[in-house]
Amino acid sequence: MKKTLDEKIDSLPPLPQSILELEDFRNLDNPTTEELIKIIEKDPLMITTILRIANSSMYGFRSQVETLSRAINLLGINFTISIAIGSVVQNTLKSNLSAYSISNDKFIYICALASEIINIWVSQIDKQLKIKLLMPAFLQEIGKFIISDFIQQNKLEDKFKEELNSEKSISDCEKEFTGLTSSKVTANIFKYWSFSPNLILPIAYVDKIQECPSSFAKSAQILEITKILTDIRNPFNEKAIENAVNKAIDYNFDTEILLTSIKQIKSKLK
Repeated sequence: MKKTLDEKIDSLPPLPQSILELEDFRNLDNPTTEELIKIIEKDPLMITTILRIANSSMYGFRSQVETLSRAINLLGINFTISIAIGSVVQNTLKSNLSAYSISNDKFIYICALASEIINIWVSQIDKQLKIKLLMPAFLQEIGKFIISDFIQQNKLEDKFKEELNSEKSISDCEKEFTGLTSSKVTANIFKYWSFSPNLILPIAYVDKIQECPSSFAKSAQILEITKILTDIRNPFNEKAIENAVNKAIDYNFDTEILLTSIKQIKSKLK
């Protein structure tokens, strides 16, 4: 099964030019909003997704966000890039999340929710780390598209959904059916597309923190806690919060900061 997933990844098309331009933009010393707009304006899908997220209830901006420039100013350059790349990657994978009983739009919303955790929680821990983790947090579950496609093609959807409705973690269900977790699949996708190791490695070790290189351990721990909180079956439910707090204790994070951040986000969602 692992070989089959690897074969699916190896058969992916090359990255669209828009992604390559965004990667070059990210490496500029002094990137500007105007330069970012020029790249994003070439891709209607990017524009649509960015505006949809900017106008979601999660952010609650006082007036409708109708222009790309205003969306970037409100969301920030780094988060906007994450959304743009996420929308194109999702479209490039050309699959759906039927196996997980979730729509693509809902998935993008939960990805944005993951980035909001980084934005609110990690900004109180380490502002530079927050900037580095906005994109990995938004993209770390992209591997679910490959897994969902595999599950559907092998007519395992009903059995997979049954397991997802049990007490098992999603990662355990994924590994049981495919041999890999979505985090590992995501890392393999990004490795295939030659993304930066700074993006790949924290995601690759989310499900095996004990094996993570020390220089990426804190990032992987934060992504794991974020992944727990944004469980696509029921993000931010009491069980997810309890599990996330327990992980934070294990990793010596200040749980008061985490709980205050969770409360702030839940208040927005209401």
